[in-house]
Amino acid sequence: MSGTAGQLEPGGGQPALAEEPPATVDKAATRWWMLTLLSVAIAGNYYAYDSIAPVADLLRSTRGFTQQQIGLLNAVFSLPNIALALVGGILIDRFGPSRVALWTAGLCCVGTVLTAIGLPFGLMVLGRLLFGVGEETLLIALLAGLAQWFAAGGTALAMALFFSLARVGSYAADISPRWAHVLYQHGAELPLWLAAAITVVSLAAATVYYFVDRKARPSADRVMRTSDRVSWADIRRFDRSYWYILALNVLFASVFFPFRSTFAIEYFQDAKGLSLEEAGLVNSWVFFTAIFATPAFGFIADKIGHRSLMMTIGTLMLPLTFVILGTTNWSLAISTALMGISFSVVPAVIWSATAMLVEPARLGTAYGLVNVLQNIGLAACNLAAGWLNDELRAGPANPAGFDGMLWFFGILGFVAFAFVALLWLRESGPRGHGLEAARITPHL
Repeated sequence: MSGTAGQLEPGGGQPALAEEPPATVDKAATRWWMLTLLSVAIAGNYYAYDSIAPVADLLRSTRGFTQQQIGLLNAVFSLPNIALALVGGILIDRFGPSRVALWTAGLCCVGTVLTAIGLPFGLMVLGRLLFGVGEETLLIALLAGLAQWFAAGGTALAMALFFSLARVGSYAADISPRWAHVLYQHGAELPLWLAAAITVVSLAAATVYYFVDRKARPSADRVMRTSDRVSWADIRRFDRSYWYILALNVLFASVFFPFRSTFAIEYFQDAKGLSLEEAGLVNSWVFFTAIFATPAFGFIADKIGHRSLMMTIGTLMLPLTFVILGTTNWSLAISTALMGISFSVVPAVIWSATAMLVEPARLGTAYGLVNVLQNIGLAACNLAAGWLNDELRAGPANPAGFDGMLWFFGILGFVAFAFVALLWLRESGPRGHGLEAARITPHL
């Protein structure tokens, strides 16, 4: 949300930053090295989050897992963050982003090791739970650290590159059955150990970030100020457009990530007759597209405006993907392209658009609420899709059993489209907040 930060995945709002004293700003070249470290730290954990989908069929065939158990492995990632999304920013305020990043990267590493051990099943679930607790706050901490290092300028470009490089982790996980084929020949255990090893690399990057940050910016822990606490009075004052975009954010993530990061590869194998390597490659195209297209669509939105219109068009592509998968025999390239474009357009616009709908002083509350509801949606939809597949006996002997899951995701996708259409109509009228205008700087 796994999945959610401006990338529509498991991650919340970031705390406000006080202005960085000029004396603590290092050379420009150092900032870009820090961006590289932060990107490695998150990319490895993106890989670990998406490592379940490639082994889903192996878990079912070699360990006898049910679809609900497979869904639980990603659902449990989101459950603790229903509450922790509201306190992650406060921890960062108190201890500093580099220190919290180090702690949470270590927790992620422990979680992936327990997941790789995997027996009994409860230990595997505990591993995913710990991984979820760490990864969500790690993302917020890295974003806060990135904002500190680029406080003098270039924050928007840095964050776009951060999210693009993070997608490399998801892409690598999806195609791992090809480049790590020998591991998959021995079952699910070795691929999960590979994911654990990659989080060790991420932990190493977070460790270097911590020590470099402490040395280069000794006042780093004192430049944060608290603004991420939830105020129910603030929530009641949010404009109607905010509620429309919140519904879009939650529904889009609740459809996209449970399908692509949990069930898609298994579905492509059982219903479309692909091998594990082929299914992983098809699934990876969505993330590969986002690596390059997300910054491009963000640039276009800043130049020409029409943000709510862009989100409306992008959102419509999501349910159409499931209609095509469930009712036609068209090439998977078509549905994959639609989902890839949708996943590039909506995340490129939605977070900056949200910032334009909310006053700067209440932005932390706005992002925190989105993250809480998004994690509820991710957990619920992972469990619901697994339950539907079990009830309808979906599998290689009954490919039609996946139709219930496709209809479930398709209907939610159309509901998301209805909310963004309402947003577009409102923002196109006199009560708009400038989403359709060009060259508007959001409150970030």
